[in-house]
Amino acid sequence: MKDTVIRMFSERGVDLGEVAELVLELQKPYHLTLSISECLENVEAVLQKREVQQAIITGIVLDTLAEQGLLPEPLQTLLVEDEPLYGVDEILALAITNVYGAIGFTNFGYLDKTKPGILRRLNSHPHQVHTFMDDLVAGLAAAASARLAHNLEKIVP
Repeated sequence: MKDTVIRMFSERGVDLGEVAELVLELQKPYHLTLSISECLENVEAVLQKREVQQAIITGIVLDTLAEQGLLPEPLQTLLVEDEPLYGVDEILALAITNVYGAIGFTNFGYLDKTKPGILRRLNSHPHQVHTFMDDLVAGLAAAASARLAHNLEKIVP
C-alpha cells in the first residue's frame, strides 16, 4: 500500500523529496548535521504505517472526487472552496501527526500556519482541489520530523 500512496502523491504533484525539505526545515535548528536523505528516510518510515497510508488515501480520493464534481452537496462546495471552518482535513492530518506524539501536533500547527515550500504551491494551484492534500503533506512532514526528534540523542538548544 505504501507504493500506492507514493504513486497517488506523484499523480497529484507531490514528490517525497519536497516533503523531506519540510522535515529539514523543522529539524535543522536542533540537528545541525541533518541531511535531506535522513529526512527522506523518516518520511518513508512514517509511510510504512497503515493508519498513515489509509488517511492519505482517504484524503486524496476526496480531493479527486471533489475536483471531478462527484461529491454530494454540501460536501462538494466545502471541498472545492476549501471552506476555512471545515476542519475534517486537519483532523485527518492530525491522525498522522499523532503517531509520534505531541511534537507532531506542534510541528503540524507551524506548517499549517506558515505554509512553506510545497504547501504554498499546493494552496495556490488554481486547477486542482487540495483541501486535504496540503494538510496530509504537512501531517506527514510533521510526523517524520517528530520521529526524527524522538530518535535524536541530544537536542541543540
